[in-house]
Amino acid sequence: MADRIRSGPVEAMKTEPILTAAEMRAAEQALFATGIAEYDVMVRAGRAAAEIVWRVGGHRDVLVLCGPGNNGGDGYVIARHLYEKGVPVRVAAMADPVTPSARQARTDWEAVAPAPVETLMTAAPAHQLVDALFGTGLTRGLSGELADRLAELVGAATLSYAVDLPSGIATDDGALLSPVPHYDICIATGQWKRAHMLRPAAACWGRAVCCDIGTVAPDARVHRLAQPRLSAPDDEAHKYSRGLVAVIAGEMAGAAALASEAAARGGAGYVRLLGAQAIVETPHAIVRASLRDETALSDARIAALLIGPGLGRSEASAEKLKAGLVHRHSAVVDADALWHLAETGFAALPERAIVTPHAGEFARLFPDVTGTVIEQALAGARRSGAVVLLKGATSVVAAPDGRACVGDRASSWLSTAGTGDVLAGLCAARLAVSGDPFRAACEALWLHGEAARRSRPAFIADDLLRSMGAAIAACL
Repeated sequence: MADRIRSGPVEAMKTEPILTAAEMRAAEQALFATGIAEYDVMVRAGRAAAEIVWRVGGHRDVLVLCGPGNNGGDGYVIARHLYEKGVPVRVAAMADPVTPSARQARTDWEAVAPAPVETLMTAAPAHQLVDALFGTGLTRGLSGELADRLAELVGAATLSYAVDLPSGIATDDGALLSPVPHYDICIATGQWKRAHMLRPAAACWGRAVCCDIGTVAPDARVHRLAQPRLSAPDDEAHKYSRGLVAVIAGEMAGAAALASEAAARGGAGYVRLLGAQAIVETPHAIVRASLRDETALSDARIAALLIGPGLGRSEASAEKLKAGLVHRHSAVVDADALWHLAETGFAALPERAIVTPHAGEFARLFPDVTGTVIEQALAGARRSGAVVLLKGATSVVAAPDGRACVGDRASSWLSTAGTGDVLAGLCAARLAVSGDPFRAACEALWLHGEAARRSRPAFIADDLLRSMGAAIAACL
């Protein structure tokens, strides 16, 4: 039934690739294979990074720290371009360059440099500090002496920048290989790396930007969550064509009521709340029905079923989950329903399903799955056959076919009761509209974060509902 559920033509969202170190190296090699010299690409990266430093810091003096590899080469290029803009620049190196491109970059810098390259351990601080010591591919931490010196220089600067990644961070899992100071801006070169999205690395800067150097990654399977493109309902739309969402209430019916309103405000044409206590308040537009009605769940017009918010963990709750899934409607399985699903197994899920665990629920569903949140979500999706929305400070939507979108910009104010119920309701609404579980989960995650951004600090879950219309309007 969900195949027919549409609210007008919907364009695909545009997303940015997130690469591993190996994938980034492959993207660079593909660029070099077109005939572009490695040093020319380094100049592109350094010029783009220098432009960011210039726009942010203007003519304030800069100290650029250069390592021995190509990241250090980027640093020499940055210094040269800032100097050409009239910025007072000094360069301090930890060692001589060891790659041909880095050596060329240093030679070009020294041809215009107002002073010799300094030694990093003795260089005086500056108002602005650029860390170009180590970037993608680092496998071991900095020595204690070097880490302390880097922290000292970053701490003394008014503005600090890390080129590609702060020195001391592992590219693929975001681990801190040695102590890492906090930077104002992280300048990713070419493409986002996984460490840019993952904790604890992503907490090491205030803002991250990505500069284009000409690399492409057409085969990338992991992308950064982007604003979706939505369309208003078409002229022939009606409540059923826009999508009927059925929400099964449980022991805490308020959670299901909150999810129901989120589904209604998230774009569904019709929301039916099943089995809720009469005292639970909902908007008049949400239809209330009893689970004693044998047709309540068998209705072929149901485009998406939502079960889990406030369901409870009793035997009766388990029976509700079984009764809800037996009709094989496209489904969103959340909260307590995941607790029961861990007991019953994934065979109960319909062909089109979204499961929405937080870290604890995920561990119960997949007790032997480890790795980063990206790796966990992908493994969970493969094993369950469902789209997994793994919720957290960094949230990941993963599909069984290996696609994933990473949401890294959610408000920390979302850490309050009920916000997960709102997200589940949004997933159900978008699933009813599009019929595509992966797309639906991505759209829901973005709208959830945007509604939080538009709400005042210390909001409660109900406040997200009031911001949903504006969040959707931003996507039209």
